[in-house]
Amino acid sequence: MQVFSIDRGDGPIVLGQPHGGTHVPEPVAERLNDNGRGLADTDWHINRLYKGLLGDATVVQSHIHRYVIDANRDPSGVTLYPGQNTTTLVPLTDFDGKPIWVDGQEPSTDEVEDRRQKYHAPYHAALEQELARVRAKHGVAILFDCHSIRSLIPFLFDGELPVFNTGTNNGATCDAAVEHAVHETAAKATGFTSVLNGRFKGGWTTRNYGRPDEGFHAIQMELSQRAYMTEAAPWNYRDDRADTLRPHLKNMLERLRDLALSGALTEKGALK
Repeated sequence: MQVFSIDRGDGPIVLGQPHGGTHVPEPVAERLNDNGRGLADTDWHINRLYKGLLGDATVVQSHIHRYVIDANRDPSGVTLYPGQNTTTLVPLTDFDGKPIWVDGQEPSTDEVEDRRQKYHAPYHAALEQELARVRAKHGVAILFDCHSIRSLIPFLFDGELPVFNTGTNNGATCDAAVEHAVHETAAKATGFTSVLNGRFKGGWTTRNYGRPDEGFHAIQMELSQRAYMTEAAPWNYRDDRADTLRPHLKNMLERLRDLALSGALTEKGALK
């Protein structure tokens, strides 16, 4: 089983997809309880949703499920949201706070490190390499980290989540023009709700690679799954919903590509 795959493009945009994978190695799957084996916290159909929206984009997607190890968590184990409910590098519970492992079968510290080396590190090595390649070609690289989540999860947030949740760690991970292009598109999308740096401000991937002064810009898009699928097992993709959402995502990505190719970002940054 491949840990990750790369669909390499010639443009300045890299799509990161750390949570769409559903593969769980058999020795790990045997230790998940009935709740864990449901894999409810998957970013279901995320690759399908973005497929074909930007022909020259590079896509780096993990095929390993986040219950094996979460590719969007700090490998040191430091929490991204101090004081708030969240899940860890290797989750012990699902997003509802319910255990996912058979009692007594939770991963040990040594197992977590082994999984980090086998699955987390290779995905990020590939992502880093692709970002470096893109920046070398264009003088700038924009990482658009693609995520989705159920709309109602009281353990993580109050009320219903907006459809578009743009995260830039309060503006630290990208140039203001990148943030503006994405959030403005989301805010103007008729029939959809949006927020900037709300409950989701960008995960470890966005924060780690977002170094605008070095020509690397990163932004996270957390979508509410109600906008393109059914939010209950068997988690069906809904073409009628996705076909309404996809044009707005396409618009975001095209605006980012045009911005990168305009030279405006390299003129502002350290690389010229």
